[in-house]
Amino acid sequence: MTSVYFVRHAQPDISWEDDRTRPLTPTGLQDRKRVTELLSGIPIDYFFSSPYKRSYDTISECADTFGMEIHTDERFRERKYGKNGYGVEQLERRWKDFNFCEEEGETLNSVQSRNIEALNEVLVAHKDKNIVVGTHGTALSTIINYYDPSFGCDGFKHIWNWMPYVIRLDFEGIKYIGRQELLIVDRGY
Repeated sequence: MTSVYFVRHAQPDISWEDDRTRPLTPTGLQDRKRVTELLSGIPIDYFFSSPYKRSYDTISECADTFGMEIHTDERFRERKYGKNGYGVEQLERRWKDFNFCEEEGETLNSVQSRNIEALNEVLVAHKDKNIVVGTHGTALSTIINYYDPSFGCDGFKHIWNWMPYVIRLDFEGIKYIGRQELLIVDRGY
């Protein structure tokens, strides 16, 4: 069995304008220690991450503890937000229609497709291993939705403020077996 520990990033500094380089807040930096404490008792074989700073930094302390490098994959990045891409109405519209996006934005279908493509490559290359993936709320939600279509907009809203959040997904080959939530830190933005 292959276990993938998805780690949604800790609390980011939302005053930072550039999404890709947005750092963690001081609280987020402290909370990543909880991720390290949780995962340090598990024999982790590989670390992967979105290239976005907040995701990478959330798992970097843990990877350092194991003496391992973090492999970044652009496909694990967050959804590209376009013009007027924020707000509950837009959020709900995206989850009702995976092919909808605001101007210059990215559809949930695209986010899901690239994340599942990357995940399947990881699962094939690292069968029967324990893998950590640093990720984002939207990206992770579309992954969960792929395996459990009942996890939709309400599921995404449910985890909205959980930063960091660790959930394990188990697989036989690339076949999904189940999931378990392991760490919930309710912080919000």
